[in-house]
This record gives sequence, C-alpha cells and structure tokens, in this order.
Amino acid sequence: MAGTFSASDAAELAVVERGGFAESRHIGSAIVLAPDGEVLRALGDVRAPVLPRSSMKPFQAVASMTSGVTLRGEDAAIATASHTGTPRHVALVRGLLARASLPASALRCPAEFPTDRESRDQLMRQGLRAEAITMNCSGKHAAMLLACHANDWPLDDYLDLEHPMQKRVLDVLERLTGERPSATVIDGCGAPVHALSLTGLARGIQKITTSSTSSPFALFREAAALTEAVRANGWAVAGPGRPDTVAIERLGVFSKFGAEGVQVMTAPDGTTVALKMLDGSPRALAIVAARLLAGAGALEGSAVDAAEPDLGLEVLGGGAVVGRIRATV
Repeated sequence: MAGTFSASDAAELAVVERGGFAESRHIGSAIVLAPDGEVLRALGDVRAPVLPRSSMKPFQAVASMTSGVTLRGEDAAIATASHTGTPRHVALVRGLLARASLPASALRCPAEFPTDRESRDQLMRQGLRAEAITMNCSGKHAAMLLACHANDWPLDDYLDLEHPMQKRVLDVLERLTGERPSATVIDGCGAPVHALSLTGLARGIQKITTSSTSSPFALFREAAALTEAVRANGWAVAGPGRPDTVAIERLGVFSKFGAEGVQVMTAPDGTTVALKMLDGSPRALAIVAARLLAGAGALEGSAVDAAEPDLGLEVLGGGAVVGRIRATV
C-alpha cells in the first residue's frame, strides 16, 4: 500500500510532559526553507509523499481566484479556511453563495455541526440539524462554486476529479509546487487531495506567501491577495483560540493547519516551514512550526514565548496545570 514515511525515517518534534515525566513523544518530518528557497533544515524524510489535507486549501483558493472570481479580504480568507462554524463564519459563506444566487444546498461538503462549542450548543438548543454550511470546509466549497458559476461549469459534480474546477486546482498545485502528485484520494470534505512531498508543499506555500500584488502574472497577484487576506483576517481562517488564528494574529505569520498532523507556516520575511506529525496528532503543530521559524531567525523567540500560552499546550491533572506540550526542535 502506498503511504507516507515510516517511523524509522522520522525525527522527534515534540514531547508531552506530565509532572516532569515525558509521557508521550511526537515524531514526524519537517522542512525549513530560507526566503530564497534554500533548505535551511530538514528533519526526518522530507521527500516522501504526504497528504496535505487542509494545508492544500491555499492552492484550492488560488485556483478559484484565478478562475474569474475576485476574492479579497474576509472573502479570500474564508475560501482557504478550516473554520469553526461561528455565525460570523457562516455569514461569510452565505455571502459568497449569494454572489451567484446559489442556495446552501449547492454545497457538496458533508453536513457537520460547528466545531466552535458555543455555536454548536446554540444550534442544538434550537433543535437544528447539522448543515453543510457549518462544516469547516464550506468556504472553500463556496469559492469553488463561484468559480463554476463564473465559467458556466457544471455545479453538481464540481468535486469530480475530471471536472474543470478540479483540473484547475491540479494545474495550480503543480505549477506552484513543481511536483506531480504521487497519489490522489478523497479528502474528508469530498474534494480530491493530492499527495506531495513536504519539500514540494513548502515550496508551493512559499511561492504563494511571497508573491507580489504587482506581478505581471495573475497567478501570483491572486496568491499575494490571498496572503494579505489571511494575515489581516486570522479569525476567519480558523476561529477563536484556534492555533492558526493565534499564530496569525500574534506572530504575523501565514499559517494553515491540515488534518492528520500537517502544518505550513510562513514568517513575514518568507521563511517557510512544512511539517507532518506521523501519528496525525495536531496538538503540537503550531508550536513546532513557530519554534522552527524562530530557530531560523525568522521570528523572535520572545514573541513565540508570549504566544505559547494561548496555543492550548497545557497538560492538566485534577483541573490544574501539571505539564505542557513542548517542541523539541
């Protein structure tokens, strides 16, 4: 069976400490690219394929934005989001759909309750059901539908691998990463997700996040617009207290989590990290990425120290803090 790297090809990236005892260790692989694209650091196997999961959303958003759809500010941010389904997030998704007079039923992502506890509890108290629009990928899907509407592409099968929308995504992905995917499978939201190396993923994200709004090429102008939107609207990319939102707002980075332990992060100077936790755990992703950027001199260590308490890294015992999750890179 095809798959990603094995434990023997991984490195320790984080440890979980409880009362001074190392209770668990997270192993994986990570790569750090300098602003000029030079590999500054590689931990574990950074050439083996990984599934980027939602860390692929920036490429999917750019694909929609280069298909005749103008997205700026919050609209661009929600297109690349793994949002928590708050009313504010849902309003943005409804706004995207309204631009093409499309109902929420046009979304082909599965129905889910919001991951934001307050928003979920409110819906449940009202006796409402889970909906596609509150699923964390609904912004990406709404942007794809807008692109389909703008180009008179079919709406019902926009997730099909042979659909023009998905062909556009694949083209953007290959142009920005410089790689052909080694495998294609179906993501949790129903869209195709393509296997790439961490090296290719990092290079592609770096091209997006270092693009210029004055580029003569639409691909890079739209990539630059997306980057500006994410950094200015961290709340829309994830949600209150979520690591991506905290990292964007506190550290000024471009940050995008992916399910099963994937993270990409770019510092303001263009230094870029891509990493994969082999066990799929997300809990140490943001702090490992931030520490790798700090180690490369792209972030101030003191700034990472100040943001760390808001990343949900405490280990509890009897309701009290008795340890923490710590990056070991």
